[in-house]
Amino acid sequence: MQENTKLNQSSGQRFSSIDALRGLTVAAMLLVNNAGDWNHVYPWLSHASWHGANPADFIFPFFLVIVGVSLYLAMTPKLEQGIQTSQLAQTVIWRACKIFALGVILHMLALALIPGREFRLMGVLQRIGLCFLLAGLLLIYLRSLRYQCFVIVGTLLCYWYLLAQTGSYEPNLNLVDQIDTRLLGNLAYSYDAKTGFAQEPEGLLSSLPAMVSVLLGIQAGAMLRRGQAHKLWQFGLLLGLLGAIWSLVLPLNKHLWTPSFVCWTTGFAYLLIWLMHRLVDERKAPAIGLSFGVNAIAAYAGSWFATCILAATSWGDKIYNAWLVPTFTSWTSPYFTSFLFAAVFTGLFAMIMWMLRRLGWRFSI
Repeated sequence: MQENTKLNQSSGQRFSSIDALRGLTVAAMLLVNNAGDWNHVYPWLSHASWHGANPADFIFPFFLVIVGVSLYLAMTPKLEQGIQTSQLAQTVIWRACKIFALGVILHMLALALIPGREFRLMGVLQRIGLCFLLAGLLLIYLRSLRYQCFVIVGTLLCYWYLLAQTGSYEPNLNLVDQIDTRLLGNLAYSYDAKTGFAQEPEGLLSSLPAMVSVLLGIQAGAMLRRGQAHKLWQFGLLLGLLGAIWSLVLPLNKHLWTPSFVCWTTGFAYLLIWLMHRLVDERKAPAIGLSFGVNAIAAYAGSWFATCILAATSWGDKIYNAWLVPTFTSWTSPYFTSFLFAAVFTGLFAMIMWMLRRLGWRFSI
């Protein structure tokens, strides 16, 4: 994830709001992924069980939109300078491979440290790598933003058509799960050996509409760079409305990354980018989340490693059950105690990221 910060810096036009917003999404990922007790999680910190979109479901789409913004801010000046497209394409391909490989390595680490853990091929970083690859190559070889809009619309409509071919959007019966079952099998996030069904939230076919989230981020980056930030809230409202109307016939669904989900979440992402731009870049408000944003790869990978250590040593359970539960559950709710564990975990990493930024240490791939 850190490559987006690095690219943004090289563009010659720096938007601290984008770095800060990237950091806030990473912090939100840590908060959602590290509950003290998964049986007691506030609804707004949990993903929708299937159809629908809880606040937690917005985090990853927001991050992918930001990937697109940073990609445009980085690549466009290089294209304008006449740098060979083959050289830029090689950079995109190599960086995408490194992001994907890091995701695989983190899953191998979890496999080695956590008893009973099964290996998973796909994941958050793997999807980011795939989307970065596809969107980056499109930006390089299809420079016209108008033509990219045709790709966006065409991809969403074609994906909708493909989803409709099975006649169902329900678990295991939809086309996404069927493809992941056949191609990933027991390498997916969940696999039922009895039925042979597999489910992968960051699946193969659903990575196509996820790529559209990045392409829509490229459009947002163009608005920022061209001084047309006011269009962000206009298109944000339009996309949100489109997503709401589309959801009447095609449910919002993060697992399937349905086109209605793309429009709905991107609409809110545009509004948030516009708001952060107004506050941070124009009015010079504090760029909260900046430390996370400029060291996103260290934050995500570091938190993953810490989670693996806590699970492998049972320290996490000991801290939670021996200290937090007796101290707080007696006068609060178990939901608050579970949230407190995640908040403390995220807060500790916020302090670490702040120290790394103060020292000028940045990790990139």
